[in-house]
Amino acid sequence: MTIDEALDRLQTSKFRASFFLKEQDRKYVRQKGMETIRWHAQDFVRQRLAPAVIPNDGKQTPMHGHPVFLAQHACACCCRGCLNKWYHVKKGVPLSTGQQEKIVNLLLAWIERQMNEQQ
Repeated sequence: MTIDEALDRLQTSKFRASFFLKEQDRKYVRQKGMETIRWHAQDFVRQRLAPAVIPNDGKQTPMHGHPVFLAQHACACCCRGCLNKWYHVKKGVPLSTGQQEKIVNLLLAWIERQMNEQQ
């Protein structure tokens, strides 16, 4: 599945489609730049999603506070349960570097779409 296909599929979910960047989030993205946002996304994914076992899985991603958090919920990349349900990523197995990169690319694509749609 391509990034565009995944983003289009996510829009069919009322819950996933309910997330959007607010002005404060867009301002943050503009101030920091997409490269810094990518670093943040890589860090969040590495720390909060990549481990095989996450003690607070399902509760590790806040619903606000950073554009990447919103993207994670919008893209069903907020916990291992959602990754399994939407992308068939096995629980209990660490995410590979390639899987982490794909997740980050999806998150950044969602943020870019949001930035382009809400100018």
